[in-house]
Formats: sequence, structure tokens, C-alpha cells
Amino acid sequence: MPLKRHKSLQPLSHEHHHSLLLCWKIRMGFRKQIELKRIKRYTDWYFHQHISPHFSLEEQHLFPILGMDHPSVKKALAEHRRLKRLFTDEHEFKKNLSRIEEELESHIRFEERVLFQEIQLQISKHQLELPAILHQELPYEENTSDPFWE
Repeated sequence: MPLKRHKSLQPLSHEHHHSLLLCWKIRMGFRKQIELKRIKRYTDWYFHQHISPHFSLEEQHLFPILGMDHPSVKKALAEHRRLKRLFTDEHEFKKNLSRIEEELESHIRFEERVLFQEIQLQISKHQLELPAILHQELPYEENTSDPFWE
């Protein structure tokens, strides 16, 4: 059953959905035995266009709601660091792509099921006004130059 999300968090949850699709695309690339460089090229683009800005937004505006020492925030920050390393490592493509697919999906599930729930309680409890940037949802732009997953 889908979780009811505070309106300020909905754009971030939508971005999570797109990142879950990235995980699916990586799996499809493996299943179809697509050349790893093609998958890596796409994940590099996705990281710079979507993941990196998303992580920055969460770290600057969302995580401070619970406090940077909160156990769930610490876990999310550690996962962000790990995922950044996996995305930017230029060696062992197959191993790193496989880890990205697994760890990104796990990270998103954690944020949606645990961290966002905790943040949402604080937003409601304290009637917090979140930055307007969290209310804005930019249209998702796909890179269709090489749709290896199709």
C-alpha cells in the first residue's frame, strides 16, 4: 500500500521512483548482456543529472529536520557517500553497476519507509515550513540517446 506523503516530500518521492527505474534499467542491461560501457555511460549521466542534485537537496534541507546526528540520517549519509563512490569509480564496471543496482534500491526503500516517515512526523508535529525548493517538481528529463534497456 502506497504511503501518504507530505506535499513537501512528494517531489523527492517521485525522484525516488525514477531512480528505482534506473535500477531496473541496469538489471535489464545485464539481462540483455549490453556492453558495460553503454550502461556506465547512462548511469554517469543519471548520476550527474538526477542523483547528485537529489542527494544535495536531501542533505541540505531535509536531513537537518531530524538533526545530522540522528541514527537514520547518519545511515542515509553513509549510504549517500557509498553510492557516490560507486557511481564515480571508473574501475570494475560490472561489479560497481551491480552494487549500484542493489544498494540504490535498498537505500531508496530505507528513505521511503523509514527516514521520510520520521521526517514527515516532525514536519506535521512542528508544522514546519520547508524551503520552497522542496515543493517544486522539475519535469523529469530522460536520456534517450541510447535506450539499452528496451
